[in-house]
Amino acid sequence: MPVGLVCPRCDALTGLDATRCPVCQAPIVEVAAREPMPGPAEPAARVEEPMSSKPCPTCGNPVPVGDRFCGQCGTRIEAQPAPGAGAGKTMFFSGVQVSGMAKLVVVKANSADGLAYELGGSDHVVGRTDGAILFPEDPLVSPRHANFLYREGKLFVHDEDSVNGVFLRIRTPARLDSGAVFLVGEQLLQVEALAPDFGPQPDAEGTYFYASPKRASKMRIIQRLRGGEIGLIVRARAESITIGREGNDLNFPDDPFISGRHAEVSITPEGLFTVTDLGSKNGTFVRITDESPLEHGDYVFLGQQLLRVEIS
Repeated sequence: MPVGLVCPRCDALTGLDATRCPVCQAPIVEVAAREPMPGPAEPAARVEEPMSSKPCPTCGNPVPVGDRFCGQCGTRIEAQPAPGAGAGKTMFFSGVQVSGMAKLVVVKANSADGLAYELGGSDHVVGRTDGAILFPEDPLVSPRHANFLYREGKLFVHDEDSVNGVFLRIRTPARLDSGAVFLVGEQLLQVEALAPDFGPQPDAEGTYFYASPKRASKMRIIQRLRGGEIGLIVRARAESITIGREGNDLNFPDDPFISGRHAEVSITPEGLFTVTDLGSKNGTFVRITDESPLEHGDYVFLGQQLLRVEIS
């Protein structure tokens, strides 16, 4: 039978002269060298148990926490949890967003997230000089531009009679009135109904004015330029007008934010307009007339600011 010392931690057998276990590197201390056994006439001295040990259930010898065997009698020791191991884990503290409340995230030009504004009150005015959320460097934002408010637990955006309006990215085809404006890329467009064309009419003297022939159409789309000027005008050849970068009824080849086939405006037999996004990358935005409900993931455009709505 081999003779040696038993590691109190992993139960490995070592030589009699070993000071550390060759397997787990735990210190090996011979029992006789640690503490002499009391004789028959000699009372056993009381050994103070260290805070990091537990008495052996067989011989009472203090066993360091983590050792699997008693170093004196060899009794197997059940694994004991380290001090504090039973306590719950400490969670990382961070800002808490109240359930049902929303926040606005500013989307930068490279699609990265900018500042975020918590909407924890009842009204949250956005403006250039007046309000809780300010964009003082944006000349297209009115002094008091819009208000984000809650009604019966639901978030709405309200246009505060701003000069340039508030635009909401559409998820489904949206109804438009004659004269409504919408955004495609960097282009501000307006849809208008056209009155029935009765053909050329002479002046008071019976002379007809010479001009290019005009085909019959029910609607037209007007490009609104900065300063209020009018740019391109396209009259519908049929019941719809497609808009994009190329190959459409109305093309903007130099606008990098417009997809190849971006949006379509159509008219029903009853004279009602509908704008539909054709799966564009940057979306189609319609100017709200007064107040509009918002959902998680909606995008709102005002001035030169693109805001994403997040609702917990």
